[in-house]
Amino acid sequence: MITIIKRVELPGLAVAALAVCVLAALCLGEPRLRPATALAALTDPAHPLRVPVWEVRLPRALLGLVAGAGLAAAGLLLQDVLRNPIAGPELLGVSSGAAVVVATIVVLGLGVPLVVQPWAALAGAVVAGALVLLAIGRTRDPAHVALVGAAVSAACGGLVVAVVGLGTQGNVVVLFRYLLGSLAARGWPHLETVTPLVAAGVGAAWLLRRRVEALTLGDDVAAGLGVPVTRTRVAAVGVAALLAAAVASVCGPVAFVALLAPHLARRLLGTVSTRRVLPLAVLLGGLLLALADLASRLLLYPVELPVGIATTLVGVPALVLLSRRTAVPA
Repeated sequence: MITIIKRVELPGLAVAALAVCVLAALCLGEPRLRPATALAALTDPAHPLRVPVWEVRLPRALLGLVAGAGLAAAGLLLQDVLRNPIAGPELLGVSSGAAVVVATIVVLGLGVPLVVQPWAALAGAVVAGALVLLAIGRTRDPAHVALVGAAVSAACGGLVVAVVGLGTQGNVVVLFRYLLGSLAARGWPHLETVTPLVAAGVGAAWLLRRRVEALTLGDDVAAGLGVPVTRTRVAAVGVAALLAAAVASVCGPVAFVALLAPHLARRLLGTVSTRRVLPLAVLLGGLLLALADLASRLLLYPVELPVGIATTLVGVPALVLLSRRTAVPA
């Protein structure tokens, strides 16, 4: 009975929490607004506060939900197909690879349209992710995966530093905030760019859910169930790379949302079933990033921190804890 109640109530509670976060995001800032005033500005085109609410705060809040959902789906796919509890876009170098491409576009002023940037970032994400996967081979040791991912991420970081040396002071400031992960100064064009890609990626993850769940039982078992193991793994990693690249192209490499959301969903549901965890993980990913964005705006108010700092403050201790729990004994 408790399990049934959880399945029914948890998604509803997550949606309610998302709505509260969006309302809080509409109210916070300068000027601070009462909820009734924010809602009035949202619904009345002639309201004097329409511009800050509709053009600035709402797209930023929605972008946080969409980006967090995409990262959560990417993290769940990678953790399940690799059977590694700490797998994620940031630990497999996917986010760093995407960041190299976007940094090059920003610093060199290549004039790549916003709608094209996610696809350019995807190329960098795929290359970095492929290098990590080739290096780790068949190992499932989380510490080894984290070490290889850190090495590739460091290499990507070196490339970014080299690119920064070619930029102007203005470009470097913009790039610095991007590399820390940020939702500031993002508007409707950014939301319209990333939303279709995240929707397509989450939809693809849903279509792959049963095959991915079979892979969690082991390659031999999955093959015995008729699952094309290699094709499923490649497809899942490709979808995860698309999701991570889409988010990174707009928000920067936001860390640890992809790692934490799937684990939190599994813990709340009491199951590791991919098809059951995916919907709640997507909702929790949006909620985590929305909460992190609110925290980044409030911690040192009126100074605003990049959202990536807030997610890192929570994510690093969680990563250490997960690594200790899943370490392979010597």
